[in-house]
Amino acid sequence: MNRQNIAEYAINALKKAGADKAACSVSQGRKEEFSVEANKFSLLRTIFNDGVYLKALMGGRKGVAAINKLDKDSIDEAVATCISLAESATPDDAEDIAGKVENKSFDQSIGGVDMNALFSRTKEFLEQVSDEYPKIILESVTSDFSAVHSTYLNSNDVMFDSYDELYHMTNMFSAKDGEKSTSFNYNSALFTSLDKPFMDIAMQRTLLDESVRSLDTRMFDEKFVGKIIVTPACSDMIWDTLFDCFLCDRSMIESTSRWKDSLGTKVADSKLTFRTVPYHPDIVSGERYTSDGFESQDMDIIRDGILTSFALSLYGSRKTGKPRAKNLALANIEVAPGDVPLEEMIKSIDRGILLNRFSGASPGPGGDVSGVAKNSFMIENGKITDALSETMVSFNIADLIQNIPMISSERSSNGISVLPWCCFDGATISGK
Repeated sequence: MNRQNIAEYAINALKKAGADKAACSVSQGRKEEFSVEANKFSLLRTIFNDGVYLKALMGGRKGVAAINKLDKDSIDEAVATCISLAESATPDDAEDIAGKVENKSFDQSIGGVDMNALFSRTKEFLEQVSDEYPKIILESVTSDFSAVHSTYLNSNDVMFDSYDELYHMTNMFSAKDGEKSTSFNYNSALFTSLDKPFMDIAMQRTLLDESVRSLDTRMFDEKFVGKIIVTPACSDMIWDTLFDCFLCDRSMIESTSRWKDSLGTKVADSKLTFRTVPYHPDIVSGERYTSDGFESQDMDIIRDGILTSFALSLYGSRKTGKPRAKNLALANIEVAPGDVPLEEMIKSIDRGILLNRFSGASPGPGGDVSGVAKNSFMIENGKITDALSETMVSFNIADLIQNIPMISSERSSNGISVLPWCCFDGATISGK
């Protein structure tokens, strides 16, 4: 059976077993992968990934099941599991499936894989790092090509089909010079062609440069409230925290979100425009339909400081009475550029931090964030000076984004997000 046949079979089986409504996703994927350990190619492999996800609703009671096999017996077993879970679940009126829309197919293929070129680019990267950054230790490098064909079908006759191809490279590294060494850092990017050397992707060269500079660190033993410049490499600390604390299903359903009643009001500095953009030209293989069965569209979250959308699934929307998100591609973030070049931003700061990586516990439900600045640098009198060691940074994210002195005119894209360097004021910076 092909993907559509499998989905149709599963939907019919769920309905025959008593489901009022049903949905099924079927995916078939292939990955061609090179792995490098200790600067040597250690692995070439092909990985096949198949998957089926089932959802059944019976009087508002939900059952779900997921398997990684496509044969009839495995699907029959998954259907039985799904129905059994639904029968024992607690009814919830917010549970539903997407209604009928125009069925569509999406093709994001790139012409297949060129393994020779992928190998050459990977080897070239190893040689460039060795030649240009002799103090860098490449702990691991993985380069791969993925092809995934997916089909979504539900009992309202909604059907989406997509085919996605992409290249991916990720590397983890540290610097070492005699007895001195740095903490690890990493870079990752998605791309659709091999026209560009890996060294020139996203912030790769900058991060390697800064890792070498971090061999000599300064133990910061003071405490002050000041500015931090968050680089595109540290996107999770700000943007993921906003989703987790204020925008997504959990915080909205549990009413812990400080923004639950703030739609249409000012929640951030007017310089901030923050969007999820699966259709942006710099986003590779962006979401074309959501996991709950709706066609995806680009969406503003915050426009000129005004909260315009939440990031709610169909379930979250029905549970809270708030509008459903136009996409669930929460990694495909775009922040609008500012009008200040990065160099000028740095020159304007008397005292602050350039923050590349952040290691901390999960944020509190109110948006309180605290952790250690990693691979980060002191800014003093308009210049980047010493690499920092054991320096704590803490703030409340809702308060911090209301005070954005500057956003850079430059942006960096890694195929996943499109982000500038953002300067925030009001962070507490202290030595441990």
